[in-house]
Amino acid sequence: MNPTESIYGKLNTEPRWYALKTRSRHEKKVNELLQQKGITSFLPLYSTLRQWSDRKKKVTIPLFSCYLFVKIPLKDRLHVLQTDGAVHLVSFNNIPAPIPEIQIDSIRKILGEKVSIQKVNYFTVDQKVEVTYGPFKGVQGIVKKVKGKSRLIITIDVLCQAISVEIDDDMLRPISYA
Repeated sequence: MNPTESIYGKLNTEPRWYALKTRSRHEKKVNELLQQKGITSFLPLYSTLRQWSDRKKKVTIPLFSCYLFVKIPLKDRLHVLQTDGAVHLVSFNNIPAPIPEIQIDSIRKILGEKVSIQKVNYFTVDQKVEVTYGPFKGVQGIVKKVKGKSRLIITIDVLCQAISVEIDDDMLRPISYA
């Protein structure tokens, strides 16, 4: 048995969806080049209103900055990665991570309805964050979810005490403590 087959198994021969990281602002070009190569790809786009100092304009931008999706058997990954602007397949433990078909289908269905889409920050419970604006700007803590709402927890470790406040996810950015 080939060593590659033992590591990747069916992923090597069965087409699955993978997230492809691209160079910044190269998503549309990479998608076009992949399709020219005959590779199944999906670049979710949405329209948003952008404001410049002198005007507002409706623009179509990638839903996930620097990412698009490809449906390939892993044996074809080199063909994908040799595309100008492609960086790497999203992987865990150096094994490209397949994305369930239902998640890709869900994105397509939502985008197909032409409804208003709002991107939201994705935070995990116990993630370290900093407040980026508002009255708590600069405050650091961890995220907890209570009854579906985000809570910012501020701990005083020396006292083994903590306080929490409800906060909108869009006011937070992830950080790492030094």
